[in-house]
Amino acid sequence: MKRNIVKGIGLTAMCILMVITSASAQSFHQLTANDFWGTPRANAGGVVAYTNCTIDYRYQAHREQGGYRLNFNIRLILNNNKSWLDKSRVGTPQQLSEILKHEQGHYTIAFLEQQELLRIVSRTRFSNNYNYEAMAIFNRIDAKYKQLNADYDEDTAHMTDRKQQHSWDMYFQQKLKFLPEDTES
Repeated sequence: MKRNIVKGIGLTAMCILMVITSASAQSFHQLTANDFWGTPRANAGGVVAYTNCTIDYRYQAHREQGGYRLNFNIRLILNNNKSWLDKSRVGTPQQLSEILKHEQGHYTIAFLEQQELLRIVSRTRFSNNYNYEAMAIFNRIDAKYKQLNADYDEDTAHMTDRKQQHSWDMYFQQKLKFLPEDTES
């Protein structure tokens, strides 16, 4: 089963979320400057970095007690070739650190979405209309995280509001710290 969902994430950093066929879940990744292989956009409107992620999923349906159980494989991929960092506009190691911290926030949001998808679909019993039901779950959760990304960029003014950036960093720390352990399906 193949589906595509595109998710725009603001001007400073964007994770494009496309749901397509793939393998399995993975662990959290801490971003570094080496993760950004793409060519910076000349007309990026002041944007210094762009992060591109994909959430891939595949499932198999199995009939179970009058309904269906869907076994999902869901994976978050950092698309290094599409992610970029304009190093010519980074003046100091501290500035690079701040940029990476903000980009990490966008990656973290995509990771949290992947983890929520894993939790929700693993606990859901589907009817014979499982294709529609699975897509509805993905669309609902995607909309939630699309809004979270928009709020993140707005609140942090694309990382320039350091106080708000710190608040979001703490929020992400807490969310990651208290993730349920049963996230693999």
